[in-house]
Amino acid sequence: MSEDAYERGMRIRREVLGDEHVDSAIEGTTEHTADFQDLITRYAWGEIWARPGLDRPTRSAVTITALVALGRFDELPMHIRAARRNGMTVAEIGEVLLQTAIYCGVPAANSAFQVFQDVLVDGDA
Repeated sequence: MSEDAYERGMRIRREVLGDEHVDSAIEGTTEHTADFQDLITRYAWGEIWARPGLDRPTRSAVTITALVALGRFDELPMHIRAARRNGMTVAEIGEVLLQTAIYCGVPAANSAFQVFQDVLVDGDA
């Protein structure tokens, strides 16, 4: 029997984000957030991240870019760590952030580089 979207999503989510992060998210699930957790596990991780068209480092680069463009610096540390787990080098992540300076704006990239530096200093990347 093949994996369903939830099982596949949970496996990929754990591979990309790490058990500690996923366990924390699941432990923090309430009756109000359960449907959202199910949605992101099935669709973001079980469908989109599972597609064969892009490798994981490329998906990480796209995700980092989207987070910078949207100013979602709260989720950026998690995805910088995920990018490293997915095989991106520190230098490659820096290049992605340089690219965002041109297409997303220097202030956004400046904030992203600060987050990046904090993750590196914490030893998480």
